[in-house]
Amino acid sequence: MKTQAGALLSSIRIDRSAGRGISVQLYMALRDIILTGGVKAGERLPASRTLAAELDLSRTTVSNAIDRLIAEGLLEARVGAGTYVATALQGQRVARPAGSDERGIVAQPRLSHASRHATRHFAPRGRLPHRMLPFVTALPALDAFPMAHWARLSARHWRAERQEVMGYGDPFGLPRLRAAIATHLNALRGIKCDPEQIFVVGGAQQAFSLISSLLLNPGDRVWFENPGAIGARNALVANGADLVPVAVDDQGLVVADGLDRAPHFRLAFVTPSHQQPLGHVMSLARRLELLQAAEDSDALIVEDDYDGEFTYSNPPQPPLKSIDTQERVIYVGTFSKSLFPSLRVGFILSPKGLVETFSQMSVSWLSGVPTAPQAIIADFMEEGLFATHIRAMRQVYEERHTALVTAFAPFAGRLDVQPTSGGFHTIGLLPPGASEERAVAFAGARGVVMAPIGRYCLTPIAARGVVLGFGSATPLEIRRAVEALSGFPGAG
Repeated sequence: MKTQAGALLSSIRIDRSAGRGISVQLYMALRDIILTGGVKAGERLPASRTLAAELDLSRTTVSNAIDRLIAEGLLEARVGAGTYVATALQGQRVARPAGSDERGIVAQPRLSHASRHATRHFAPRGRLPHRMLPFVTALPALDAFPMAHWARLSARHWRAERQEVMGYGDPFGLPRLRAAIATHLNALRGIKCDPEQIFVVGGAQQAFSLISSLLLNPGDRVWFENPGAIGARNALVANGADLVPVAVDDQGLVVADGLDRAPHFRLAFVTPSHQQPLGHVMSLARRLELLQAAEDSDALIVEDDYDGEFTYSNPPQPPLKSIDTQERVIYVGTFSKSLFPSLRVGFILSPKGLVETFSQMSVSWLSGVPTAPQAIIADFMEEGLFATHIRAMRQVYEERHTALVTAFAPFAGRLDVQPTSGGFHTIGLLPPGASEERAVAFAGARGVVMAPIGRYCLTPIAARGVVLGFGSATPLEIRRAVEALSGFPGAG
């Protein structure tokens, strides 16, 4: 293919009915693009012939405008190489803010009531590092991922028929993947479901947004674990939910507290398999109590099972969905933890009574998740590689969990790390009166990442501590990070 170099300048508009000449209009448009940074210093412009064809102008008109800009020093003509934006402009141009007028005043569009409400109530989610470091949360063991198998399946997919690879996908999700997920949930999590109940989405975060937009009216009361998952919290708030902070103890969400605060609620959000962030597993008694409360209030429950595959101590409690006989639970899963985050693939397991509604929503205004990652995941599951990977990761995370608890043992009284039975994060509790901010700052100054528990709270709680991820760091890296925290502050 013969290439036509140079910046694309198709934003230029010529008004042939205007009083100013076409050459002048072109000159002023090019000048404005150059001075406001639309093309970089040293970047090549298209050849006059190419630009004339793209703008439907004569080559003479284009040449006149370019010659004028060369004369002003904004462009440089290089013999045999073309025309370039003058390198002397590097760092010299003053661009107006995007959307501003000639005075530099930026327009402020009016926001909806819902968006103003959401902006006021969003959790402060300043992005934490997402690199493989101790003690980054929510990042799996990328170093242990079977990349060779993934690359083989990926290459095989891209050799398939072009219609399959490049066409529009099914808005519900790739049928093979929906079937594989249903089989996986039945075998591993004890959830009996049909593939038609599975809707593949762009990660758990999109799932929460879709569920809340589908089920909530502004002001609807939603039970929410306190502390709880920040991403889900923000998705609910964005759709006008009135979040009710419900206490969490070592048995999970305290249903009695929820009933005291909001006996009539529309939705409850829970992480029963591994509470985010405290790590507790909801007891069977508490699960049954929550299901009864939802039935009494004619409410629904969103179960976020973000890392439920990774249990390595006690026999796992069944998911809430597996004991839901009244079809009250909407189950949300993700491949961000079981495989890797950049896939941006998750799924919703809909109650049978909502399947038709989710189907209509998907067909009407969802474009679907890219087919390629879905097809590769489906192959990964169908060939048994997913089950093998889960087994291997359970062992990896158990080893890293043991390394974490052992390394922090000498910190007893200053930071008491709580053992957990699954997942790849836990918490370290600080003594009464200790400052989470001081502990986080102390660690940060030594290159160690910690997140305060308070970051996850809707309202303050008595416990003070930090969240410690151990999935993305090797035992050696964990030990070295703990050694760097020598002198960790206690109370005060």
